[in-house]
Amino acid sequence: MSSFTNADLELLKLKNINIETIENQLKGFKTGFPFAQLMAAATPQRGIVKLQDAQLQNHINRYNIELQSKNVLKFVPASGAASRMFKDLFEFREDLATSNFYDLVELQKHKSVKHFFDHLDQFAFYNELLPYIQNYMDEDKNSFATACLDFLLEMPGLNYANKPKALLLFHKYPSFNRLSLEEHLVEAADYCKTHNQEAFIHFTVSPDHIDAFKSALKSIVPQYEMQLKIKFNINYSVQKSSTDTIAADQNNEAFRDENGKLVFRPGGHGALIENLNDLTADLIFIKNIDNVVYDSKRQSSIDYKKALASIAFELHEEISKHLQQLMTGSLPKNILDFIKNTLLIDFDKNRFDNQSDLIQGLIDLLNRPLRVCGMVKNEGEPGGGPFYVKKGNETSLQIVESAEIDQNNTAQKSIMQNATHFNPVDLVCITNDWQGNKFDLRKFVDPNSAFISEKSKDGKVLKAMELPGLWNGAMAFWTTVFVEVPIETFNPVKTVNDLLRPMHRGF
Repeated sequence: MSSFTNADLELLKLKNINIETIENQLKGFKTGFPFAQLMAAATPQRGIVKLQDAQLQNHINRYNIELQSKNVLKFVPASGAASRMFKDLFEFREDLATSNFYDLVELQKHKSVKHFFDHLDQFAFYNELLPYIQNYMDEDKNSFATACLDFLLEMPGLNYANKPKALLLFHKYPSFNRLSLEEHLVEAADYCKTHNQEAFIHFTVSPDHIDAFKSALKSIVPQYEMQLKIKFNINYSVQKSSTDTIAADQNNEAFRDENGKLVFRPGGHGALIENLNDLTADLIFIKNIDNVVYDSKRQSSIDYKKALASIAFELHEEISKHLQQLMTGSLPKNILDFIKNTLLIDFDKNRFDNQSDLIQGLIDLLNRPLRVCGMVKNEGEPGGGPFYVKKGNETSLQIVESAEIDQNNTAQKSIMQNATHFNPVDLVCITNDWQGNKFDLRKFVDPNSAFISEKSKDGKVLKAMELPGLWNGAMAFWTTVFVEVPIETFNPVKTVNDLLRPMHRGF
């Protein structure tokens, strides 16, 4: 048991973290966390539903009808800063201080920077950047590049490296430009618009950026409400300090800074399960802030969002009917076939001694939050994948990141390499039970799917713990269904040059 000072206890009280949580985290540093136990990759042949055109249209029609009586919500994680988008530009600027522009752009690692400058005037932010760089256009290449990057990335200038992605201009239209935030509003106006012409959106935001969010939305929402004939109901939340995790030293004891104060780190996007748990709706869409497209490229995303939602409603209705019968002590006809062939869960009825225990086991299995996850064909993009995973007595569908897989295990690595699809973070969730009561989502997290990485502070190495990822371990004990969605529905902006891709430019 670690010893904590009165100052430590005051800090824990301030962050609303109890001693037991800290002790468990420190134990995790000592013991580590087990790798996922992959049984097989989920594929369209087994594990991923592939919709035919007629099925797609039927689901779209069903969702449009369901929407007339349902409360839906769009949940957008948007708290990260955009700094990693500009990694190549930062590296180039450092090298530029001691080298020549023409020499640098020929180096392999700076090819992307040449592409950036060759297409500078095609970025949506160019017109905002222009007043800052106008006087440098006749200067030599080194001076112009330095000025351009300084004014783009920092203050005075656009300060893009320190803003959230939500507040960056993503798309350039003939007579206007749009922030990624604006594209989410336009998208939500279609598949989130309820019968009373209202769309609910929830953004998770960094405390440092919440004022900027509110200011931007105050400026842009009225024009979109008028243009789209809709009322936007927008809310925000920040990652709770209670989800921060303690850092550990190399001896797996609590890490302290140079002043002897305990060091905590954000728990990663898995901490957002707390934010999601605070929301109430019949159905919740989850989509990352940077996965948006140009107006003319949007229809496929909208169609498949509606299809995923329709499938979720359909499954929830069927699960609820089974649970209603199970609660009376009766075993529904064909329930085991439904679990095996529709939910694709490997459920062993033979481990129960009698029918009463079997019925309770079925209730425990079915009375869970539900998610329908879009999966795209793997074309080399980074991201977790869909797999059959064994957890205890149950084998079920899970989203697994490569960091959760034992890369030294030949069999496990082979299963990972056989994956045909990956996770674009395109989720539709139902977080109410069969009676309409809200689940406590924290009860369905697998705490053993956290992971540890090495960081540094004050020149010393520390170990950091990330909580189970939001769509990985944080949803490990949800009922999960995978559906193939087109690759054009996945258009993340991981680097600034991604904004030059066709899906972000309308051609």
